[in-house]
Amino acid sequence: MITVHAAEAARWDDVRTVFGSKGDPSWCFCQYFADPEWNRGKNANRAALKKQVAACDPPAGLIAYADDEPVGWAQVGPRDRFPRLNARHDPQAGEWFLTCFVVRVGHRRTGVSAALLAAAIDLAREQGARTLRARPTDTSAGKRPGSDLFTGVLSTFADAGFREVRRNHTRVTVELDLT
Repeated sequence: MITVHAAEAARWDDVRTVFGSKGDPSWCFCQYFADPEWNRGKNANRAALKKQVAACDPPAGLIAYADDEPVGWAQVGPRDRFPRLNARHDPQAGEWFLTCFVVRVGHRRTGVSAALLAAAIDLAREQGARTLRARPTDTSAGKRPGSDLFTGVLSTFADAGFREVRRNHTRVTVELDLT
């Protein structure tokens, strides 16, 4: 059974467990969209996420558990939290974005991302968001490397009712009207 909770300071050790010690998540710590200077190194990125988890209201993300074991993360929040997204577009009132997923090895393809997405939709609605957007990868043309899937898979978003609004190669901007 998968449960999802808001990431908060008391869950920091679980967040670190999900990000692990190998691969892209272990050095990025979901700072690519959140910090214009995200590439300052693993320690700076980890410290930035720890501060976000402790201080953000609404929460900086969600953490998924399978039988009390931390197995996944999704970064979600008001679009103005993500300067890299805002550099190209002015954020609209009530617009939220889900930017990243991290699912631990051994728990992929078990519904963790779908559970995190459902919880992100609920959180955005509870916080009064009007729209939830994301930029998942379209895998329908063939298998993609795992490093391409950090923004999610298009079919997961389509199954949750998101509609496509723009396409750029394998990345697709999708949105869900929450009103």
